[in-house]
Amino acid sequence: MKLNVANPATGAQKKLELDDEKRLRAFYDKRLAQEVEGDSLGDEFTGYVLKIMGGQDKQGFAMKQGVLTPNRVRLLLHKGVSGCRGYGMRKGERRRKTVRGCVVSSEIAVLNVIIVKKGDADIPGLTDVVIPRRLGPKRASKIRKLFNLTKADDVRKYVIRREVPSKKEGGKPESKAPKIQRLVTPQTLQRKRRRASLKRKSVIASQEAAAEYEKKLALLKKEARDSHRQSVSKRKSASKAE
Repeated sequence: MKLNVANPATGAQKKLELDDEKRLRAFYDKRLAQEVEGDSLGDEFTGYVLKIMGGQDKQGFAMKQGVLTPNRVRLLLHKGVSGCRGYGMRKGERRRKTVRGCVVSSEIAVLNVIIVKKGDADIPGLTDVVIPRRLGPKRASKIRKLFNLTKADDVRKYVIRREVPSKKEGGKPESKAPKIQRLVTPQTLQRKRRRASLKRKSVIASQEAAAEYEKKLALLKKEARDSHRQSVSKRKSASKAE
């Protein structure tokens, strides 16, 4: 079994090839999101606590949370859930897909775990190196949270930019920055006010049109009643004359 160990604190990850069943026995019959002591993997993992995040079996079927079995099952899944990408599917359509249960067994070929608690000793290539994040946060609220900003601060001044080398020889490197999402500016507030005013105007216009229609309908009904009365009175007068 291959074990992908990731360290969210440093951004590093390491792949381990484990063939000894005794070392893997601690992971068997455990479910996704459960924590496992890392002592069984060797002395270098003494004191470490690992959390199971996912895995694939020997045929490449991924483990699915909530399926309480170590076997493969076929489920009706709709577009967007794990195990069903939904290419070419219509809205509301469901398809039967094969997934692996969330219980770890000997059929699992690759298991993905993260370090929840660090042990006493460092693991080379996993806890002794820090890999910087390539991209910074994109959403305005997350940028504020990262730099501890208030709503009065301008978020656009704190966007993390990155240098992109030029494709031409001797050219200047380009500086790229993400487009800030959910950024509230005077222009967005004006657009929101305009949408609200258009909605109010459409509601008022529809109410006025409905009132005008009711007036015309009442007038037509009155004219129909009057014409009916006139025709009835004419028939009665004609019958009396005879």
